[in-house]
Amino acid sequence: MCAFWPISESAPIRQTMDDALIEQRDARGVIRLTMNRPATYNALGEEMLGALQSALDRVAQDESARVVVLGAVGKAFCPGHNLKEMMATPQLAYYQRLFTQCSRMMLSIQNLPVPVIARVQGLATAAGCQLVAQCDLAVASTEASFAVSGVSVGLFCSTPSVPLLRNVPAKHAMEMLLTGEFISARQALERGLVNRVAEAAQLDAEVDTLVASILDKPRTAIAMGKEFFYRQREMGVEAAYQLAGQTMAMNMMDGCAQEGVAAFTQKRAPAWKS
Repeated sequence: MCAFWPISESAPIRQTMDDALIEQRDARGVIRLTMNRPATYNALGEEMLGALQSALDRVAQDESARVVVLGAVGKAFCPGHNLKEMMATPQLAYYQRLFTQCSRMMLSIQNLPVPVIARVQGLATAAGCQLVAQCDLAVASTEASFAVSGVSVGLFCSTPSVPLLRNVPAKHAMEMLLTGEFISARQALERGLVNRVAEAAQLDAEVDTLVASILDKPRTAIAMGKEFFYRQREMGVEAAYQLAGQTMAMNMMDGCAQEGVAAFTQKRAPAWKS
């Protein structure tokens, strides 16, 4: 199923259809990034990693951005790294650079001030499954499947395990990592790897429902909340509560929060200024 969204004059395409990544933007600040290498199943080779990094860097500097939707063209969402490309340069220094490049891109998703939603229409394995786990939210087609299958070729999925373990319970994560076996979209939903599952024909509608709900909220609150969410996850409980209190106090000083609370107490709809 092709993963392009309807394009209007308010949603310009930054790159050509021949490039690794298609970038579309609409007037609401919704940025859609579509991996466009179906011949390699959208593998995370150097070209794709570079294209994703450049796009994410642009989003980080775009104060009008509100949501990023990451999708793909073809049968697969992403199978992970490009193994043929990796075998062409069997050098430790090269592999270290490649995995550093990939980790930087993954962390860029987490560090963005706006939510990133994975739109998963097909297979997502190894670093492709990592990409889904790294996104803030994920919506999958019933045709999607997931695995961290590197162990099947003798390469334990160490880097994919980092966000995987932060998404699903440890026993489920370890089973996936040790066996390399696939799980279905429904199993991914049950285990917490994805947020929603929809029939293929309804995938875009389900993503758009999630996008609309986010757009209805103030950007500042979401940005502060996302940053706090990931910082506190790595802290002890006492430190997390200290950071939470400071974050909420700062958030409460924001004009949108002041308006939102006032509107709630006055039983009216808020008039957001941003």
